[in-house]
Amino acid sequence: MNAANVSLKEKYSHFIGGEWVESASGRTFETRNPATGELLAQVAAGDASDVDRAVETAWQAFRTSWSRTDANARGKILYQIAEVIRNNSEELAQIETLDNGKPLMESRLDMYLASECFEYYAGAATKLEGKTVPVFGERLDYVLREPWGVVGQIIPWNFPLLMAAWKLAPALAAGNCVVLKPAEQTPLSVLRLCELLSDVVPQGVINVVTGFGPEAGAPLVKHPKVKKIAFTGSTEVGREVMAAAAVNVADVTLELGGKSPQIVFPDADLDAALEGVLLGIFYNAGQQCSAGSRLFLHEDIYDAFIEKLVERTRRISVGDPTKPETQMGPLVSREQQKRVLGYIELGVKEGARVLVGGQAPEDPELRRGCYVEPTILVDVQNDMTVAQEEIFGPVLCVLRWNDYGTMLEQANGVPYGLCAGIWTRDLLQAHKTAQRLEAGYIWINQYDVYAYGAPFGGYKQSGVGRELAFETLYHYTQQKNVNIDLSGKPSRWFR
Repeated sequence: MNAANVSLKEKYSHFIGGEWVESASGRTFETRNPATGELLAQVAAGDASDVDRAVETAWQAFRTSWSRTDANARGKILYQIAEVIRNNSEELAQIETLDNGKPLMESRLDMYLASECFEYYAGAATKLEGKTVPVFGERLDYVLREPWGVVGQIIPWNFPLLMAAWKLAPALAAGNCVVLKPAEQTPLSVLRLCELLSDVVPQGVINVVTGFGPEAGAPLVKHPKVKKIAFTGSTEVGREVMAAAAVNVADVTLELGGKSPQIVFPDADLDAALEGVLLGIFYNAGQQCSAGSRLFLHEDIYDAFIEKLVERTRRISVGDPTKPETQMGPLVSREQQKRVLGYIELGVKEGARVLVGGQAPEDPELRRGCYVEPTILVDVQNDMTVAQEEIFGPVLCVLRWNDYGTMLEQANGVPYGLCAGIWTRDLLQAHKTAQRLEAGYIWINQYDVYAYGAPFGGYKQSGVGRELAFETLYHYTQQKNVNIDLSGKPSRWFR
């Protein structure tokens, strides 16, 4: 079976309380294949009334069933979710490729990682412990961790089902019910997963409202009965989410943008570094917050590395994401294509030079889709717009360096601090550099490798909180302190 043969519905509704529910307004929107522009489906366009229904349904499920489901039982349900994803990974991957445009091999990896995520938190569900506190007198003091109740989650379009797993798994493991809004560009894989889980997850525990940010996302963030918001997306929207959630003093975690440096020292294994640089910027067509979009090359190896980099970049197979030979597919939308091409044009105006790519492919077949060629910009200065702002596309900005202190200052000299890559055989140098980089997730002699249990998140404007780790469960719980008098004597204040 190939992606072209996946059976999609003509119309998709909200998933609320285990049922498929039309929008109160009756409105829908289109989701299209970014590789061809073809219509995939009509999807319900939710608004505040749909969000309110989902939130009320989630609270009902929490009060009547999910809050009474012990951690062991929740963990078993998460194991079942992992198994469902694994058993249906090919279908889910194909749907994701059609809706998002990423190569099928990448979608398949996303499904594997999503199932692994649910497995990790399935095991963690029974490990979320409280503590006792030694206090004065004949008293017992203990601390409990309890779920918020109903949490709102907003996921991006670049890794639709995987980002849903990153959010859903810890929230459910901690005992919460969820109202989730997928990106309007890519709702189909999450909705299909809901269909597959209808006999696994109790009704109302997972609810999905589809629609646009202002109409569906904003009401979810502002809802007075949503006690915690988890958002992944741009820094600009993340600020708005934080401000809106503050009205109800809701807890917030944000995984936002990045402008991550990859630093290559002259003693590095250049072949290994080359592979890491290519993966870091061209995986998912550069549409990932962790993209290693700024390459700091030491001048001693600059020319040799650039020569190899250019040659390998030209060999990247760009095309139909359903074909096995394709290494890079289209961007997610025409809007995103225009945004990326606009950044390339601006970079040239500011003095950068295009070595490879820089435009939409000339192939007539690819012109129908939202493609941008793998692009390398050189002669980039760190104060240029293309070096400071997140492009979110297959555009690598190369900066030459020779002074370690200046290089570190420039590597840290952006508003973001999500990820970084270090390439050197000198591990003392690597550890020293890692300590000085202002980033939340740093790779040494590798890039874009994630481990469940290792906290992922950013410094500065790259976000608040951490995902993928056991500590993520703390974001989905609140603490309750209980202090007990064991003396049996009446407490007296006035004598």
